[in-house]
Amino acid sequence: MKSVAAYCGLVLASCLLCCAEQEKQKAVSPQGTDCTQIKALSPQAASGVYVIQPPGLKTPLKVYCEMRSDGGWTVFQRRSGGALSFERKWAAYKKGFGNPTHDHWLGLKKVLSLTKNKTKKWTLRVDLWDHEGSTAFAQYNNFRLGNEKAAFKLHVGTYSGTAGDAIRGAYAGIDQNGSGFSTSDRDNDGCNPCIFGDIAEMECTSSEGGGWWYSRCGSASLNSDWHPYGDHIGWASGVHWLTWKPPAPYSLKATRMMIKSM
Repeated sequence: MKSVAAYCGLVLASCLLCCAEQEKQKAVSPQGTDCTQIKALSPQAASGVYVIQPPGLKTPLKVYCEMRSDGGWTVFQRRSGGALSFERKWAAYKKGFGNPTHDHWLGLKKVLSLTKNKTKKWTLRVDLWDHEGSTAFAQYNNFRLGNEKAAFKLHVGTYSGTAGDAIRGAYAGIDQNGSGFSTSDRDNDGCNPCIFGDIAEMECTSSEGGGWWYSRCGSASLNSDWHPYGDHIGWASGVHWLTWKPPAPYSLKATRMMIKSM
């Protein structure tokens, strides 16, 4: 009887292990190459975390898909408060940090993997919320990043929206389109010296803390220090989109950056 009981126990354990492994495989099984494809295949799909498998990437990615009437958007940046620090160095911005269900940065390398497929064109959408309950957006066609050797250089096409084209600048000479990504430990602004001296660029990444495609600082910077209501105006370091909230630097309440393929 003991041997039968032991055998039954072994079979049961094997079944449980097999079921667990199947559930694990199911959990990481890719549901599409990006959120746009998932929405196209399942029009009723709700916003949430999905597993995608971009072409050429060995490991599937967990991403947050914002499912809208105009398609599925892959979120790669979200901020809604100060709980998650965006004061990170190059390695963190390259890899990504945070939780896709909350505030996070997906990672430059992952965004590059998503968008380097030349058979598709990508649209970038930036959603912005202020502390008074208003919202605005900026949208750019032909979004792509350069490779790491090119410092993940930002490329955007034509602008449309309600927030203004802060990437190209609130005033002349600060166009961030075509700029490399910079962090406090990796200065890739591409100007030497800058119009204000290279010290100005170092102050952007060091004092603000967040990585971005800086160009003589610029008028868009969504990864800098987050400031709460009542302490959100006048800071050089802040969550800025200055074509929407001039003239004093206004630090936004929340932001979201996401991309859609065509």
